[in-house]
Amino acid sequence: MDHLSKDKRSWNMSRIHSKDTVPEKVVRSLLHNMGYRFRINRSDLPGKPDIVLPQYRTVIEVRGCFWHRHKRCKYSTIPKSNKNFWQKKFEKNVKRDKENHIKLKKLGWKLIVVWGCKLKDLSLLAVWIHAKIKNAGGPESWTG
Repeated sequence: MDHLSKDKRSWNMSRIHSKDTVPEKVVRSLLHNMGYRFRINRSDLPGKPDIVLPQYRTVIEVRGCFWHRHKRCKYSTIPKSNKNFWQKKFEKNVKRDKENHIKLKKLGWKLIVVWGCKLKDLSLLAVWIHAKIKNAGGPESWTG
């Protein structure tokens, strides 16, 4: 059973945003300090990617471990109440992520995924992101 009242839970959930999250702002600031210029949430690309680097035909998705089901992550838990609802929601999120990745790839875009739990060592993340942007290849996921 949920330890919060229905009103308090509703208030908490209303504070969760899909864009301009703190992790996104951290990665954008890091990229800016590295000298990269980018666009955010381009609506003409599948899934309105968080960060778009047109010069490199690269998009960066900053994903929350809870919402996007980061495998083997301690933050990728399932709430104890209303499990069926949450399981369906998570499955839809993961399916949508995969579909958007396929669409981006068909359009010639490279996808880099940065997981929220991996934002602790920004200097290492900066080196990793720089290497992934400069090198061609398939989808990459920052696993730290």
